Parts: sequence; C-alpha cells; structure tokens
Amino acid sequence: MQELRGYVRYRFRSEEDDVDVLLEGEADWVRGIVAELGLRKVGWMMPMAVDSTKISNSGLAADIESTPSGKPKDMGPEPDPSRIPVIRRPIGELDLVAKLVEVGLEQPTRPTSDELRDQLAEVEEPHPAQGPMVKDPMAESWLKELLRLVVRKHGVTAISTETIALAASDYLGDREGLELELFLESMFRAGKIVKVHGGGATGWGPSPAWLASGL
Repeated sequence: MQELRGYVRYRFRSEEDDVDVLLEGEADWVRGIVAELGLRKVGWMMPMAVDSTKISNSGLAADIESTPSGKPKDMGPEPDPSRIPVIRRPIGELDLVAKLVEVGLEQPTRPTSDELRDQLAEVEEPHPAQGPMVKDPMAESWLKELLRLVVRKHGVTAISTETIALAASDYLGDREGLELELFLESMFRAGKIVKVHGGGATGWGPSPAWLASGL
C-alpha cells in the first residue's frame, strides 16, 4: 500500500461479500485500522485535501482561520456607510402601485359580483363535498369554487358577504342576508374559511388547507 501522509481516506467495497469499509483520518491511524481488519492487500487509499491541523475536536474541518478570541481573521472590508443610498420622502408619499408596476407586478383588482357570476357560470359543476361536518354538500363545493376564483384569478384574499350573495346566492341554496351569514359563520367555525374584519363590512376568504384539499 502506498505510504501516504497527512489526512487520508481508505475505501474497500465487496458487493459479493456485502462489505463496505470507509475510513478517514490521519494516515498512520488509518493504516493501523486497515491492518487490524486484515485488509492490507485490498482496497485503496487516497490523500484528502484537508490539513489535519485544521481538524476540530468534532472531526470537522475548520475552513476559516480564527484569531485567539475565536473570531474569523478575515470578515471582509469594513462597512462603508457612505455607499448606502439614502432615500427620504414625506410620510405617505410612497406610491405602492407605481412601485409594483415598476418591478413588473400588477396590483390585485377586486372583482365585481357580476364578473364572479360570469366566471362561475363557466366552471364545471363540482362534486358534492364529503365529510361528517358537511351540512350542504353542493353549497360548500360551489363556495369553494367561488373563493378559488377570487384567490387564484384575481389575487384577492377575501370578498364581502354582499358580493358572495350577488355572485352566487342561487349556487348556495338561495341563501341571502342572515341565512348566508350563518352559513358562512358555520364554515368559519369548521376552519374552512377565514373571516376578515375591515371597515364596516366583513370579508370571507378560503383557508389554504381547505382550498387545496379534495372533496
């Protein structure tokens, strides 16, 4: 076996005997283990590009030189505050819409009830929802399709009770007003939709897990 020095790797594999030996460490130590195992005439040994003086107690190579205090010697150049651009503007004057357009993004537009109704009419009738907590299988399935359009087509997280009623009342068992709110509240308590309070209206959006689930 070639007399190597420093940190080496020894490898012997025999598929026939189902043997796989891998040793890494100082050359003398590895040769001693190989001799104990009776593997002097088999396998191969190669030097590793790791300086043994940089091996820590954990056996891992210390790639970064350290000072006596334990801090890396080279942490790059000192920060130069003068190279950091300073942008000042009066509070409230940042045009978020313009910034979105500048980076190639469009601001989500809240769909009208008429738009949602037209789009819902193009959706293939879903299968009835299933599960022990389902009270109205078809209403729940249609609500999911409606909110799927809201989120994925329009990029909006929630729509108001009124919008839901105008867009899909007949899909939801002709529920309107208080009856629709109670239905949505029950879906909220079941963890299938989320409730968003804003201004004088309440919005409803799909729970991500419910939206991604099957029937």
